[in-house]
Amino acid sequence: MPRPKNSRTVHEPPLFVEFKPTGIAGKNLEQRFLTLDEFEAVRLADSKGMTHEEASLEMDISRSTFSRLIDRARNIIATFLIRGQLLTIDGGNIHFKNNIIRCLDCGHMFKTSIDIPLSKCPGCSSTALENLAGGFGHGVCCTDRIHTQTKKGGQNAKR
Repeated sequence: MPRPKNSRTVHEPPLFVEFKPTGIAGKNLEQRFLTLDEFEAVRLADSKGMTHEEASLEMDISRSTFSRLIDRARNIIATFLIRGQLLTIDGGNIHFKNNIIRCLDCGHMFKTSIDIPLSKCPGCSSTALENLAGGFGHGVCCTDRIHTQTKKGGQNAKR
């Protein structure tokens, strides 16, 4: 039996979760999935230019695990681009550090720590808010994890 995977830390939820070639209905495309931790690996290594060591510390995983993760993510993205598939970002054993909240009335988007609940938009005071981390089923679990790590002596205390 394989050992259970440790959860990975993801900075914040993605703004967009589906990508496809233009002019073709998504229902006619083969679907590929990129997990949230694979998305985060691409963001850290390819968008932010971090080394594997820096990115692995950011995600609370080993360098070798990060290397496998980024290789798998790049393969999925290359296959999506070459074959013209529908790419969906979802899943993975993760916890968010931060959240993005979108006001459904004025469209204002703002970043906040995952453990700071917000009940109204700072721009228009609307209570019609979309919690992007909540859309992935996250919130309380991530907040509990942050508080547990703080009590143990910091984010990377388990190393």
